[in-house]
This record gives sequence, structure tokens and C-alpha cells, in this order.
Amino acid sequence: MNKKAMYNISYGLYVLAARRGDKDNACIVNTPIQVTTSPNRIALAVIKANLTHDMIMETGVFTLSVISKEAPFELFRHFGFQSGRDTDKFNGWRMAERSDNGCLYLTSCVNAWISGKVISSQDLGTHTLFLADVTDCEVLSDAESMTYAYYQSDVKQQQKPPEKKGGWRCRVCGYIYEGDELPADFECPICHHGADDFERI
Repeated sequence: MNKKAMYNISYGLYVLAARRGDKDNACIVNTPIQVTTSPNRIALAVIKANLTHDMIMETGVFTLSVISKEAPFELFRHFGFQSGRDTDKFNGWRMAERSDNGCLYLTSCVNAWISGKVISSQDLGTHTLFLADVTDCEVLSDAESMTYAYYQSDVKQQQKPPEKKGGWRCRVCGYIYEGDELPADFECPICHHGADDFERI
């Protein structure tokens, strides 16, 4: 089985934000889909290892910022390659505003935002699938949405890989594991994909 076939499914890319108490956080996701128009509902799966997941589980609200093709690699590095458990991702990030549900959405490098309120959730093992009512949404620009395929071919590939002497590279996010042998149960500390998604470099 060639799992690379899964990369050919077309995904959008989004910044998923939540707020708990006075703390804001966000992560990069590629799973939101609209499931009904009346009522207007979306579903999205969020990995349990992310702090944003825990915040949504507790509060039941979130916002999605729809990333456009104008977004630089730095946006993905900032919101996707570091953990909100260790850093305040919105500290100094000025290109954001707060929606009526209290969560932040980006105002640059995105073409729309959507606020949601969770109405049910399902445990998927590594992820939780949230079903949510859309409580608000707005179009910010007519820029084309960024797909996962475009990110892989035009955004990530333009970045110079870190100079390493050898090891294994995560095909999903680019993380480098140094060493001759990659443990079979290794999990990427950035995107949480397993050893099957690493390639020798």
C-alpha cells in the first residue's frame, strides 16, 4: 500500500483558533468540511495532542481562518511548527481580530473566517471529530484558497531544508530526525505523524 495516495485528496488549509479564560491559541488544520447548509454546519477533526483541541473540548467554540495562496511559509511555521503549550502564538501577532464568540481570526493571508459552536463530538482515537453550527462568518478577500497540494509544491518546497548530515525527514511538515535508524514507533514532535511518513535523507 502506498500511503502517498492519500496526499492526492484535495484539502484546504486553515488556522483553527480557540480561547480558554484569557489564553488564545491556534493550530493549522486541513480537515474542515461543510456538512449541511440548512442548518449551516461544519465538521472538523482535531488531533488530541494539540492544546487547541483541549480548549475546544472545554469551551465548545472556535474560529477558522481560511488560508489563502498569499500566505508565506512563516505563517505555517508560526501556527503549526510550535506548541501553544510552550509559547503564546498570538503574542505580538497583530494581524488578528476577535469574533463575537471571543476567539481570534486572522486578518491577513486569509480570505474568510468562520465561527463555530460544537454541538457534538466523536472520539476517533488520535483525533476528535467535532460537529458544529456556524454562528458567524465573513469573506475578507477574493484571494484563492490554499490547498494542501499547493502548500507542498509551491510554499514548503521553496524553503531551504536545514543542513543536516543525515537522518529522516517528515514528508508532512519537514521535521528532521537525526540518526541512522528511525524507531518504528517514532512520532513527529511537530505534526504528530508516525514513522511511515518519514523518508531517509
